[in-house]
Amino acid sequence: MPKLDRILETAIYVEDLDRSAHFYETVLDLAPLLKMDRLYAYDVGGKNVLLVFKRGASSDDMTSAIGTIPGHDASGRIHLAFAVAAEDLAAWEARLTARGIAVEGRTHWPAGGDSVYFRDPDGHMLEVATPGLWRTY
Repeated sequence: MPKLDRILETAIYVEDLDRSAHFYETVLDLAPLLKMDRLYAYDVGGKNVLLVFKRGASSDDMTSAIGTIPGHDASGRIHLAFAVAAEDLAAWEARLTARGIAVEGRTHWPAGGDSVYFRDPDGHMLEVATPGLWRTY
């Protein structure tokens, strides 16, 4: 049976692409890979891609010369966790605080990992987490 290697893309849906771009580019320092009228894509650690879609703008199929992407959309607040080095967790928390981003929670996991929780402008719950959170991380 073929096996899956990793999650390549994760998508979130937002009300205002430019507001979200400002947050993800200046607070989280993510580098844009693509900017379109309905989608911004960001490199996450050279391994993953965060897709930020304008809510409602991708609900219909998107057909072009290169193929068809079936329609998709979502509503509500979701959760994303970003992997960070243990020695960088305090710096991440300081960065968030300096930018006026409220830290809503902290967790010390039984296996030794630590997490800090905060929200993006659309209320999505974001987390920076150190190794020890999961058996696989």
